[in-house]
Amino acid sequence: MTAIVAGAAPLRAARTVAIVLAGVLLVTLAAKVQIPFWPVPMTLHTLAIMAVASSLGPRLAVATVLGYLAAGAAGFPVFSGTPERGLGVAYMAGPTGGYLAGYLVAAGLVGALAAGRGLLGRLAAMLAGLAVIYALGLAWLALFVPADRLVALGLAPFLLGDLVKIGLAAAGTAALPALRRACRTAAR
Repeated sequence: MTAIVAGAAPLRAARTVAIVLAGVLLVTLAAKVQIPFWPVPMTLHTLAIMAVASSLGPRLAVATVLGYLAAGAAGFPVFSGTPERGLGVAYMAGPTGGYLAGYLVAAGLVGALAAGRGLLGRLAAMLAGLAVIYALGLAWLALFVPADRLVALGLAPFLLGDLVKIGLAAAGTAALPALRRACRTAAR
């Protein structure tokens, strides 16, 4: 019996790594998808971050975003607009760097706040996460744009799309409780 229990730990670790890698791939794909939207095209970044966080919980969500950021820092073209707009740490230190940091903090926050909640609780958790993303994103963007243009360039064009995306993420995760339970079991 001890051999069976001892063999479970590597399997659980492999499953956790697979979940995190799948999350990194999902976030990467979401960053690359551009949907025509007014006034700027939108990616599905926020949708993926919120879905991962509310589905996987804080630990795996943070691990996923850390993996995503590490891949980007290593020079892999995982971010929106890469490789055309640069790669690696140079891209991360650019105008969107604060939003990337916001994804990391939001992943932990949303994962913690959404755990065990219904649709409205997950939606509220995602709104809190979105506020963190914008707070960090705008604070960093302020280093690159004049203060009087900050909201017009870093918030207003994206807010409606992000609200739609978190609504979709909340509804999607509400429809998949069995997947959330399986992912949380794998995280233990």
